[in-house]
Amino acid sequence: MATAAKVTSEREPTVEYARLEERILARDQVGASQVLYGLFRQGRPVTEILRETVRIHAPYTHVPYHQRLDDGVVKFVNNDHCLLSERVGLPLASMLRPELRLLPLAQSVWYIPTGLDPWNQLLGRAPGHYTRLYEIAVNQEPPRPEVHWPDQEPLHVDGPLAERLNHWLTLVQRGEVLTSYRVFLGLLDDARNRKQVLAQLAFAGLIDVQDRMLHNRSYTTGHKSYRARATIELGEALGWDAAHCVLYAGVPDMAVGPRWHSTYEMGCNVVQNVLDGRDQDLLRQDTPLSPAEEAMLTDAIVRQPEPSVIEALVALLRAGRGPRRILDAIQVAAAQVILDTGHPNNFSMSQHGYEYCNTLGWFYDTFEHPHRLKLLFVAASFINHAAEHQANTPDNGRRAITPPPGAEGLSPRSLLERLEQTLLALRPDEAVALTATYLKAGFDRAPLLEVLATAACKLGNDPHNQELGLCLLEDYLRTQATDRDRLLLACAQHTAGHRKYGDPLEAYRRFAEALGVG
Repeated sequence: MATAAKVTSEREPTVEYARLEERILARDQVGASQVLYGLFRQGRPVTEILRETVRIHAPYTHVPYHQRLDDGVVKFVNNDHCLLSERVGLPLASMLRPELRLLPLAQSVWYIPTGLDPWNQLLGRAPGHYTRLYEIAVNQEPPRPEVHWPDQEPLHVDGPLAERLNHWLTLVQRGEVLTSYRVFLGLLDDARNRKQVLAQLAFAGLIDVQDRMLHNRSYTTGHKSYRARATIELGEALGWDAAHCVLYAGVPDMAVGPRWHSTYEMGCNVVQNVLDGRDQDLLRQDTPLSPAEEAMLTDAIVRQPEPSVIEALVALLRAGRGPRRILDAIQVAAAQVILDTGHPNNFSMSQHGYEYCNTLGWFYDTFEHPHRLKLLFVAASFINHAAEHQANTPDNGRRAITPPPGAEGLSPRSLLERLEQTLLALRPDEAVALTATYLKAGFDRAPLLEVLATAACKLGNDPHNQELGLCLLEDYLRTQATDRDRLLLACAQHTAGHRKYGDPLEAYRRFAEALGVG
């Protein structure tokens, strides 16, 4: 069985990267992957390959607006799965067996040719992810993808840091895409204050969340926050001196419309008017929730109207409970919404709701932004609306979890082997039941996490979905919630159950054959 090649320090293979770019822009998934496998065999550093793949797609994954309004019908245009899947490749690799640690990057490169210029995909002018999603015929040779926002040079502004950060956020809110991008580049040049600048980037993404879901198909579902996180984590991995392509891929989109801030405004008003504007005092609280409080908050979010959710959060904060620990409980509620999802096409709201909670947890753990308490109300509202959406959408609902016949008598290894087979066979109810059986038996959790991560990584064709599986595993390892096992059940449910495109195992099989993985 092959393992990852040793890292080489030889000069960068410019010919191979030029060939990779040519194959990606030609929308050739197979050809691009073959070039990538060659780079793997050379032992090229993962960060080098990541930098080059971001450089290639960065000009072509922006859109002029996140909606189209054609013939009176609103259509949603997203554009960041290339960047999101590249971010997830780094932490996901550490959870996999050595011979699979390059698979997340292979899944990203398999997807990238289908992720270029989604704006023209919706017009039927280019092939890709959206043409297969909406079954749009493309009866022509693929044209070169369009650059909707050209790259820019930094613009440095004077004044105190807080004033400059507010100026940038105002440009974002006003939709001044290129000016806001230039100002951000100038802000990031201030290395002494770089962490505060990056915190503001993440904050700008986290406050941009739509205020309704039911019967909507145009929404942000927190994607700008995921894009901001990807920008920050990839920039840190590459080193900021080598990360301009990442900034170009991630930052301009913060100001692209439409922009939704009304849910965040609710959080502002609750903290100001009900909690007397005591952000900083409340953020210092760290008392965990009791099991009863956790169950109460989960029930309010999943089963009650939004005013009950706001009242529950206020009561917990007034009782001295820590905001980060409250977020742990919100993540349990978000996992339950995934478990309540049935049909493969119904996962969008539940999966993105969970990813928002995961991203907010990362934000809390990474930055000390002064307004992060308000985002607790955004997260709870997001999951509450997602639960409402699922409850009022056919083919969803809570299902009993019962051990499959014979499962309780299996050894840990046999149970995990059966679980992986079930996940890859896309049988979510059985996968959840097998995971529950393993957990109830008290077996070692580490092998279970590896199986869940491996299955999430093997299933491809839209590798952003790997990120959803990883979010649940990440939070399981860091949460203090009493009912944290629910996150692992939701991981099994999502990996087996979410909507797949084409042959979801094709990229894995090609990778395994090319690199001799058994």
